[in-house]
Amino acid sequence: MDLAQEEPAGDGEMEELVRVSTANIPNGENHLQRTHFPGMVRKKAYIFDGLGNYYNKEWDLAEGSGQEFCWYHVELPKGKQKLSQSAQYLIDVLCPPLKLQDILSLVSNGPFCGHVDGALVFRVNSPGPPSSNFTFRLAARVTENSVITISLGRVPRLGFSPVGQSLLSEIPSIESPSYHRGERNEGSGIVIREHVLEFLLTMNHSEEADNPVPKSVSNLVVHIIDTHMDHLQDVVTKLEMELDSVELELDRGGFALKKEMLDERRFPKMHLNLQRLLQVIAHGEQVFPRVKEKCSSKHWFASEDIGSLEELIGRLRRLKENVGFLANRVTAIQAGLDSWQSEQINRKLYYLSFLSIIFLPLSVITGVFGMNVGGVPWTVQKDPTLKDGFRNVLGLCLAMLLLVLLCFIFPALYSRLTAWLRRRSLKRTWSHNRRSFLKRTIGLQERGGYLRI
Repeated sequence: MDLAQEEPAGDGEMEELVRVSTANIPNGENHLQRTHFPGMVRKKAYIFDGLGNYYNKEWDLAEGSGQEFCWYHVELPKGKQKLSQSAQYLIDVLCPPLKLQDILSLVSNGPFCGHVDGALVFRVNSPGPPSSNFTFRLAARVTENSVITISLGRVPRLGFSPVGQSLLSEIPSIESPSYHRGERNEGSGIVIREHVLEFLLTMNHSEEADNPVPKSVSNLVVHIIDTHMDHLQDVVTKLEMELDSVELELDRGGFALKKEMLDERRFPKMHLNLQRLLQVIAHGEQVFPRVKEKCSSKHWFASEDIGSLEELIGRLRRLKENVGFLANRVTAIQAGLDSWQSEQINRKLYYLSFLSIIFLPLSVITGVFGMNVGGVPWTVQKDPTLKDGFRNVLGLCLAMLLLVLLCFIFPALYSRLTAWLRRRSLKRTWSHNRRSFLKRTIGLQERGGYLRI
């Protein structure tokens, strides 16, 4: 359950569904470009006509004309490569026409929003390890007729697929051994396997085929930020589900499960992942208001999209509060486990102290009677009158043992005795007050008077 080291189980399923759904899209003539790192990054290129239609295009990094605008997306691999290696990947696929300052502004760590070479560039790149599921990197270069985006790994719902090929629009049916993936029977829908269904339950959004096609660059920018927010929300939802299951396991589990969680340092790792997630959200809180401010001065950025950006900023703040609540829950669970571990240690120390207290007087007695000096009673073995010396020493040890046990038991006996005496006195007082009250009541009823309160 270590989320910082494993990929989400459903990513492969969704990527396969996306590949299947996009396999039938007619592509334009592929632009054969020599690269030094073939196959290391995934590239997508779209052209939009401004009327709600889009087409796949070749990777030429050209801008649109008129109402048309282009979108080029680069997906960096989630591996253990260095930041300089990622920069080389981008130089390989984006240069020319981009310059070195454009590449550095897109791939560097940390938040940024500003104009670079006449284009609006913003990024929310967290500095964590690229292989972690809690490291998010999203950068965009926006002009009037083109958008270039870079992401670390696949961002759900970021691309576009043909309408009608969405998995969510299918009629599902229950999986059985006779069914295979994608198999349809007459009168039944497509079979959804259990692991795919578990992944879909963590999604807080629709699929790529359900995305509304943007009609302007401002719509596309809002769509990019919106999918980034959905990605963060998916991770938070998965964390909540995992935390709920872990809490349930802790309630049902015993010593072995708690010891395993402490040895694996599961909750400190989860707390570290939440801090990384809070860092990503903090970067978004710094960047997205500045993006809205700079886009409001652009004549090609629609006013309704400015309102959409404001809604996304408010959603980001609410998401930060939710992550803060999760961090508090993880801290409380870890504190409970630490308290349980301290109780286990104190219990073991108590048993050890109890044994030492028992055997310390006995060792003193045996040490005294084991001294090889004269004058020690019951130590002359050849004297027939002292044949019961060993028995006497054992009796002395037993008496000492009973005295030690009585010292341990006396506080509990005393507390029980005082509690019994207190209950007895309260019962006696209550019965006396009740008899007195009944006597006064009966006397007043006989005289026909009133009871004075």
